[in-house]
Amino acid sequence: MEIISLDATDWRLLDALQRDASRTNQQLAADLHLSPPTCLRRVQRLRRAGLIEREVALLAADRLAAVLTAVVEISLDRQDAGALDAFESRVIADDAVQQCWRVSPGPDFVLVVAVPDMPAYHALAQRLFTSDANVRNVKAFFSVKRAKFEPRLPLPAGPESGRR
Repeated sequence: MEIISLDATDWRLLDALQRDASRTNQQLAADLHLSPPTCLRRVQRLRRAGLIEREVALLAADRLAAVLTAVVEISLDRQDAGALDAFESRVIADDAVQQCWRVSPGPDFVLVVAVPDMPAYHALAQRLFTSDANVRNVKAFFSVKRAKFEPRLPLPAGPESGRR
């Protein structure tokens, strides 16, 4: 991965791609007032630098099927580096785990999990939490409504806005 410095156009490209990565290079170039070859080169450079991890489709879970989403706090008995890494490796390998955050203070981990129903959550809890002797405490919060979901990161404004 190359290390790059970003200019205002790079920041605008990253913001535009976060909003809608399905646009063609020609559409993106037109929206940002760039030539298509310049736009493509810049996007490829941002990918090579690792600033764009991947592009995905965000699905409307509430329109597709019943999905039970839970935010789960996990506290471990031992918090040495090996124990934390071992637990993290196990949970991130599970497809039901959408997000895994190592946090402090409070619990050691906060997970966002999505399963089809409560029996599937119980199976997940057995698989990841109950069977792990190092898991001391599990506190799950079940979603009753998703008010907002926005994966877009706030980016610094370019120099034309007066901020950097």
